[in-house]
Amino acid sequence: MKMKYLHTMVRVKDLEASMRFYGLLGLRETRRVESEQGRFTLVFMAPPGQEECPVELTHNWDGDAGLPSDSRHFGHLAYEVANIYDKCAELAAAGVVINRPPRDGRMAFVRSPDNVSIELLQSGPALPPAEPWKSAPNVGHW
Repeated sequence: MKMKYLHTMVRVKDLEASMRFYGLLGLRETRRVESEQGRFTLVFMAPPGQEECPVELTHNWDGDAGLPSDSRHFGHLAYEVANIYDKCAELAAAGVVINRPPRDGRMAFVRSPDNVSIELLQSGPALPPAEPWKSAPNVGHW
């Protein structure tokens, strides 16, 4: 039997804030599970047309004391974007910190409200280096 990729799960403290963030990346809710007995909500979000590889946002209704403050040990999620400069400008305009700006026209990193690292990669060849990104410094951890 072949293995089949299902999803990546991340725990979130504020479900609405996390859904807004992933929505800014272009992901849309594809499925939701509410468990009164387990006291949790699962929201699956994926880019349109890629519903087979969602991110599962797990929200425990009573909080999650075990959620680390810095989720860097998780690694990162990666998404390809049509224009990395436009996507970073859109995210920055919405208040998202661009932790690793796309100075090379190819790669950037941002963080979700729960400190999950998100890698953004330019589709196809790198764009020519351009301001304001070319000279933008790293901010925090990515």
